[in-house]
Amino acid sequence: MARIVRIHQYGDASVLALEALDVPAPAADEVQINVKAIGLNRAEVMFRNHAYLQEAEFPSRLGYEAAGIVAAVGSAVTDVAVGDAVSLIPPLDIARWGTYGEVANVPAYLVVKHPATLSFEQAAASWMQYVTAWGALIEQANLQRGDTVLVTAASSSVGLAALQIARRVGATAVAITRTRAKAQALLDAGAAQVIVSDEEDIVTRVMALTGGEGARVVFDPIGGPGFEALTQSMARGGILLEYGALSPEPTPFPLFTVLGKSLTLKGYLYAEIVSDPAALARAKAFILAGLASGELAPIIAKTFTLDEIQQAHRYLEANQQVGKVVVSV
Repeated sequence: MARIVRIHQYGDASVLALEALDVPAPAADEVQINVKAIGLNRAEVMFRNHAYLQEAEFPSRLGYEAAGIVAAVGSAVTDVAVGDAVSLIPPLDIARWGTYGEVANVPAYLVVKHPATLSFEQAAASWMQYVTAWGALIEQANLQRGDTVLVTAASSSVGLAALQIARRVGATAVAITRTRAKAQALLDAGAAQVIVSDEEDIVTRVMALTGGEGARVVFDPIGGPGFEALTQSMARGGILLEYGALSPEPTPFPLFTVLGKSLTLKGYLYAEIVSDPAALARAKAFILAGLASGELAPIIAKTFTLDEIQQAHRYLEANQQVGKVVVSV
C-alpha cells in the first residue's frame, strides 16, 4: 500500500486527507512512478475549492506535477524503463492521474527523462510553468530579441518562467508586482525592469521604458480592472495573452484601445500545447535545452513533506512566495 492524498469533499486545506491505498498496475500506455517530489499548482487549490474547470468525483485524487523513479511500465511503453529518473509534463485530467502521493500512474507520452543535473524537487517544479510560459510567449506570441513583454503576477512560478524564457530569447521582460517587497527577487530572477503597481502608474512607466512605443506582448493571469491599463501600455499590433482570472472583479473590455492599436487579445490555456503533439515536441526541446544549459532554472520558494500537504496548500494560498511550492516525498 502507498500513502495517497485524496479529498472526499470540497473545502479548505483541511479536506486533504493522507490515506493508505493500493495503487493498481499501470495501463498499457501508462508509467507507474515512485514519487520523490511534487510541484504544487494554484489549479489544485481551485479544484479543491470547487472553483476549477473540472468537477471532482469523490473520493478524488489530485495533482498535476511529479518527479520520481519508474517502478513499472505498461505493455505498450518503450521510451522509459524501470529505474529511470523521470518527471511529468502535467496531463489534462487533474484527478485521473493525480500525483499527490507516494505512487502515481501517469500517461507515458508525458513522462520525460530530465537532465541529471536537476534534483527531483527541481524537476517536479519545471514542466507546468515552462510549458505554460513557452506556449504563450514563443509558440503564440513569437517573442523575439528586442521585444518588450509585460509579465503580471510575476512572482508566481509561471511568471518567473516567463522572465527566464524572455531573457533566453533576448527579449526585455518587465515584471509587474503589487508591492516593492518582491522587486529585488524579480530582478534577480531575470526581469530587466520591475513596475510596482501600488506605487507607480503602469502606462507611464511602460511608455517611458519603451520610448513611447509600448510593449508588443503582455502575459497576464489576472484580468479585472487592471486589464485596461495593460492594453493602454501595449504597442500597435501587440498581443495580450490572458491565461487566468485571478481577479474576482469584472474585466472591462477596452474597445477603443483595442481598435485604435489593432490589438490581439487571446485567451490561452496550457492544454493548447499539451494536446498538440508537434507543439509539445517543440516545447520539450526548448525547455530541456534550457534546463541543461542552466538558462532555465526552477526557483523553489519552499519545500514541505507529504505529511505537511495541508500546510503546503495554506502557504500557497497566502501568496507570499516567490517561485514554486514543492512537496518532497
